[in-house]
Amino acid sequence: MPDTPTRTFHQRVTIKRRLEGRRLDQYLAAAIADFSRTFLQRLIRDGQVTVNGQPAKPSYLLRRGDRIELTVEIPEGPELAAEHIPLDILYEDDHMLVVNKPPDMVVHPAKGHQSGTLVNALLGHTHTLSATGGELRAGIVHRLDRDTSGVILAAKTDVAHAALARQFEARTVEKHYLAVVLRAPELDSDVIKAPLGRHPRNPQAIAVRRDGKAARSIYRVRRRFRGFAQLDVQILTGRTHQIRVHLAHIGHPVVADALYGHRAALHRSELLGDRPTEDEEPLIERQALHAHRIGIAHPITGKPMEFTAPLPHDIQTLLAALEELRPPSPGAPERTPPRRDHSP
Repeated sequence: MPDTPTRTFHQRVTIKRRLEGRRLDQYLAAAIADFSRTFLQRLIRDGQVTVNGQPAKPSYLLRRGDRIELTVEIPEGPELAAEHIPLDILYEDDHMLVVNKPPDMVVHPAKGHQSGTLVNALLGHTHTLSATGGELRAGIVHRLDRDTSGVILAAKTDVAHAALARQFEARTVEKHYLAVVLRAPELDSDVIKAPLGRHPRNPQAIAVRRDGKAARSIYRVRRRFRGFAQLDVQILTGRTHQIRVHLAHIGHPVVADALYGHRAALHRSELLGDRPTEDEEPLIERQALHAHRIGIAHPITGKPMEFTAPLPHDIQTLLAALEELRPPSPGAPERTPPRRDHSP
């Protein structure tokens, strides 16, 4: 049997001052969006990532001037494998599936990342998936970022796929996310209208651009803490990284969002004003963003349906720590100022 063809993925970077103190595995997970953190940790342990020419641990804390180099052979081309990965299925019938996606799961293979994705898991669960998006995107109607957890839809047939896609295109799908952000917003609710496009200098990132595509989000404050807040965010458009970029744009980046908040994790010690130790486990080490609720019309019957995914353990742990260590200041006034548009 012929060997599976491969290609070499190589990346080299020198660490700048703003990245000092970040764990090596957390930095790589943010910098290489299509590889899971688990996969990158394995590469580090196998010696395929070096720091200043030497092997390092995933927990290594970066210093200014460190030279990181990663080289890995990635398989190309063979048939996509079905994998028996446990799925938290919220709903299933003959036409569609609704899954509560865990964090650190890529939705579909990309750049040679052929395993451990939601598509691999769906193929291991059912032999019936839509083919509209091709083999690598079997059943996938819409996407979530790798480290965003929560509700995602999958189509079992091409007819269902087309009907669901039309709802997304017509913007009749109601999508709500829960986010924990830095600094409590001044307003209890706000409309963010800021066009989005590719970042001019970072190909992994999205930025607010006047020549970008229209994007609109609405947030509502659910809970306030000292220096933090929990928000409900409804997106009225579906742009890449929309919530993360919009919230960072108004000065309230999502907690532990390395790409847009310059911080890859949050530790209990930091809530107490201390520096974390190298062996302290973080409260959360991925963006604190969860696709909480989605409302659609059933693709065949047209019946209105709503699906809700419970908060994952890491966000629950984060909220409990904030409630304990950063409760609202006593006597803080209740405020419900009018909503306003927030354009760039």
